[in-house]
Amino acid sequence: MTRYAIYFVPAADSAIWQFGCAALGYDSQSRENVPFHDHPLYQQAAARDWTQDPRRYGFHATLKPPFELAAGTTIEALEDVAKDFVKQRQSFQLDALQVSVIGNFVALVPAEASAQLNQLAADCVQTFEPFRAPLTPVDRDRRLKSPLSERQISNLDEWGYPYVFDEFRFHMTLTGRLPDETKMEAVAALTELYERISTPLSFDGIAICEQPDRNSQFFVRQRLNFGA
Repeated sequence: MTRYAIYFVPAADSAIWQFGCAALGYDSQSRENVPFHDHPLYQQAAARDWTQDPRRYGFHATLKPPFELAAGTTIEALEDVAKDFVKQRQSFQLDALQVSVIGNFVALVPAEASAQLNQLAADCVQTFEPFRAPLTPVDRDRRLKSPLSERQISNLDEWGYPYVFDEFRFHMTLTGRLPDETKMEAVAALTELYERISTPLSFDGIAICEQPDRNSQFFVRQRLNFGA
């Protein structure tokens, strides 16, 4: 079954987009695999393995997690709602991001919390909820394999995802699961690479992303600018 997601995706001509795509080896806007960074970290034979999972999703930040369409809804209707949603929004920016370890993987995260960003994510979760088909038992069981708090399980059952609202943590994934001995090496390398292009991150829109089936890569179906 086709899945959709509402992601934040930087502009295709931005330095941070090129950085993120080269970290994963895939560009979801051009729908093409791309070379990794020219760095010793990516000369390791294991690099393709530990980027395999995030490469399926492309470089992004999750606003409304992947979902199948609810019965009676259409992608065209979702796109219409998304177009109205962005008309009411204004661009904003995060002044700084940093490379950090989150559990077993490495990601870009805000250096400081952003109320605007948290509100955007919450609004996306609620606005596009009518288009989300109920979570399947298989997907629910898969989520429950991770340690979840009672609040996160409640979010999972109500919204299809544990990490929404007060549990939301903005991040842009740069690796999959890493062995302990590789984490700090990856942080150091990706910090070095990111500092070459680091600038304030402009939040100027959202993207509707599509995955034709569970074995396929997500791609950007449509990127919508705020105020448009």
